[in-house]
Amino acid sequence: MTACPRRISAGAGASDCPIRLGKSPRTAEILRLPRHYVMSQRRRIALRSRLWIVEAVGHGGAWERSDGRDVEEKVVGPCPYAVEDLAEKSVTVEEEEVEEDVKRENKKNLDRTVKVVVAAAITVVLGVGNRVLYKLALVPLKHYPFFLAQLATFGYVVVYFSILYLRYRAGIVTDEMLSMPKAPFLAVGLLEALGAATGMAAGAILSGASIPILSQTFLVWQILLSIVFLGRRYRANQLLGCFLVAVGVIITVASGSSGGHSLKEAGIFWSLLMIVSFLFQATDTVLKEVIFLDAARRLKGGSVDLFVVNSYGSAFQALFICLLLPFLSKLWGIPFIQLPQYLKDGAACFLNIGTLSSGCDGAPLLPLLFVVVNMGFNISLLYLLKISSAVVSCLASTFSVPISVYVFTLPLPYLGVASSLPPGFVAGAIVLVMGLLIYTRTPSVPSSAPPSLPN
Repeated sequence: MTACPRRISAGAGASDCPIRLGKSPRTAEILRLPRHYVMSQRRRIALRSRLWIVEAVGHGGAWERSDGRDVEEKVVGPCPYAVEDLAEKSVTVEEEEVEEDVKRENKKNLDRTVKVVVAAAITVVLGVGNRVLYKLALVPLKHYPFFLAQLATFGYVVVYFSILYLRYRAGIVTDEMLSMPKAPFLAVGLLEALGAATGMAAGAILSGASIPILSQTFLVWQILLSIVFLGRRYRANQLLGCFLVAVGVIITVASGSSGGHSLKEAGIFWSLLMIVSFLFQATDTVLKEVIFLDAARRLKGGSVDLFVVNSYGSAFQALFICLLLPFLSKLWGIPFIQLPQYLKDGAACFLNIGTLSSGCDGAPLLPLLFVVVNMGFNISLLYLLKISSAVVSCLASTFSVPISVYVFTLPLPYLGVASSLPPGFVAGAIVLVMGLLIYTRTPSVPSSAPPSLPN
């Protein structure tokens, strides 16, 4: 910074009493720059300041020094000093910094929205494949559905922990992730086991047409539990969108069927038991979201790996399934004492070997395809829950229901004659899509606050 001293005469109107300075003053007032100006590396502003040195003068406008000699006024070159320009530049830089921050935040939100949309689309596709392949897998294992359920449950434990081990060796999974409290994972396993047990019990009595109607209570449970345990607040358009999605699914699946009549025939107890089953499942998904949020706090902004949650959750689920095997086998009409022989026969049919392989055409390919796709569906659903919310993952899963209904009208192998579309399929699909659009509509926000993705 260059200093340009300039002397100023007090003029002829100065007082007759001379003011003497013991020494020629060299101090000057220098504008102090804001701290962020000094630290900012984006712009370097060179300032030329004018230094004013004031001394008392005698008559005639001459400078009077302390030694009594008169000195003429001396001007050392012009030195422009624009305080207004500096202030304007300061405001401009601050505005540019704010605009850049807003742009970065908007880009971050846009990237997150794109990521959620892509993950939701993948989840819907895998959800459709999961429903269709489950139906195909039961063609060779039509007499062994309980074996297929246990194959998936215990097979996931082996696969998930194998992937977890490989990710740990690769450094993706850290010791901090593995040292997280196991009590939440224990609760996840218990909820999943209870959901499966109560769902099987009610499903054995209720008709297939009535279950999709009752399954829409899952979305209601998700919203209520998110409000209670996560402190979420949903806008009116989000609640309306969820309601329309549920209504659309009911119209799509249950139209033209005897779903309502079947509910009356089954009785209120079994309907309530199925609703409780969906309560267990909804609590399970909300608890997983709590685990992700707690992990971000424990890992200081980090994120727990998906396979840590999947592995421990599946392990505890398998543990509770083992404890519930006597009850579950009875639900499937298999005496517990005959369960070992049942599982042995189911394995022979699955491998398509031995004398029991007749009527097991399509095994083991179809059951294996179902297990692989079901595993991918669970992983994608958990990933979507991690980057968005439990309600968004539920909507993606729900959206796969009417698409699956349409796929079953196509000529698929092993299924024989294709089913026909329900009479209200088109109307229900329109209502469902309208619900999704209303849910995802984000109201306009002030430019100072970047838009956020809806819950």
